[in-house]
Amino acid sequence: MEKTQKKDRIILNASLRKIFGKQTRSMRKNGLIPANIFGEKMEPLAISFDQKAFNETFKIAGETNVVYIAVDSKKIPTLISEIQIHPVTQSILHIDLRKIDLTHKIEAHVPILLVGESEAVESKNGVVISQMDEVKIESLPEDIPNQIEIDISKLSEIGDIFRVSDLVVEGSFVILDEPERAIVSIIEHKEEEIEPETVSEDPEIIGKEAEEEGAETTGDNNQEQKKE
Repeated sequence: MEKTQKKDRIILNASLRKIFGKQTRSMRKNGLIPANIFGEKMEPLAISFDQKAFNETFKIAGETNVVYIAVDSKKIPTLISEIQIHPVTQSILHIDLRKIDLTHKIEAHVPILLVGESEAVESKNGVVISQMDEVKIESLPEDIPNQIEIDISKLSEIGDIFRVSDLVVEGSFVILDEPERAIVSIIEHKEEEIEPETVSEDPEIIGKEAEEEGAETTGDNNQEQKKE
């Protein structure tokens, strides 16, 4: 019912950087982004890369796919760890990348993509309710799929539910979410009933008219007391 899509190797060219602090402003004006690579058993490595190239890479890799930084005759496997954004212009100020060990498993969140059409929606007045948009997995970095597709055409009845336990793993990763968690379900579409507004037969009198009526009532009561 579902299909995993495996990613191709992603490579981003970079250059060693010797400019730091406020001087990096000139780099950004020239379309370059300052960045650092951190990791165990290595000194932080200051680099920079073309902003357009990074934007295209990030659209594909996100924060969970391995990006190989090609710099100084090496290809360093990394994950994008943090992106600093200018609060006003929304431009990228700086990027941190974390060097990873390809032989050690890591945790990642993989997006879910719903495909197909449900008969319950087409002919039985059903509505698709998506309750999870990603699943948490554990895997070697290069084995993390780009996304997991779920075919909802087999959810044909109102009340059908696709749970985490229904996922069939086609790869060398382990799903960490609770098996009974619902990923997507079909519920019946119900029109909301609009209750008509009720109007009081004796509308409330406010403002000047209320004051006049109160004065008249007080006057009548005083006249009745005098008669008594």
